[in-house]
Amino acid sequence: MQTVSVFSSKGSQAYSEVRRLILTGELKPGSRISQYELADDLQMSITPLREAVRRLASEGLVILGTHRDVRVAGVSSSEAKELHEVRLSLEPDATAMAAERRTEVDVERMRTAASRLVPVTRNWGDDGIAAHREFHRAVYCASHNEIMIRMLDDLWDKSDRYRRIGLELPTGTEPRMIDLNEHHEILDLIVSGDGAEASALARKHIVNSLTASVTDLLDDFSTGD
Repeated sequence: MQTVSVFSSKGSQAYSEVRRLILTGELKPGSRISQYELADDLQMSITPLREAVRRLASEGLVILGTHRDVRVAGVSSSEAKELHEVRLSLEPDATAMAAERRTEVDVERMRTAASRLVPVTRNWGDDGIAAHREFHRAVYCASHNEIMIRMLDDLWDKSDRYRRIGLELPTGTEPRMIDLNEHHEILDLIVSGDGAEASALARKHIVNSLTASVTDLLDDFSTGD
């Protein structure tokens, strides 16, 4: 029996594109979304865009107001802290699982991702963030726990907004070479099958991450409201 999606193909297309604009910061936190203007920009009708907006509202990425007013959800130190806490509770365990369950294909994928790593700093910008995410995703996908992978995918989507903010704050100019080197150390521990040490280093890595450094500074960040 074929499962019918509750979302139209055009609605899903609109959802993917608007979500990308939000997560990359092209639609700024707190900014108003003109649905008709955005529909024109995306070269689609208003109906799939409204479908996308409802879906994004259910994820907390946009806020629906009165008279069809729509705004990009703001950022806050409390949300950044909660995202960091959830990552800290999930990713070290996923890293330990990766050390136990990784396949040769997983190892090759992690090594390829590691070869692309650069410091997550203002100088490298989105390239640094993308390479960083690719490596961490290669690690937690090696856990082969599909539920955990989906949860971490969503977590990383939302956390990337805070990483981009971090690049604009004073911490964004730091060299972050310790962070860079820890990635390679985590990979070595996973390959050697040392789940306990890989998990412990992953935890330390997350505690000292760029997102963690952002949380205490976000109260001074203007969301544009």
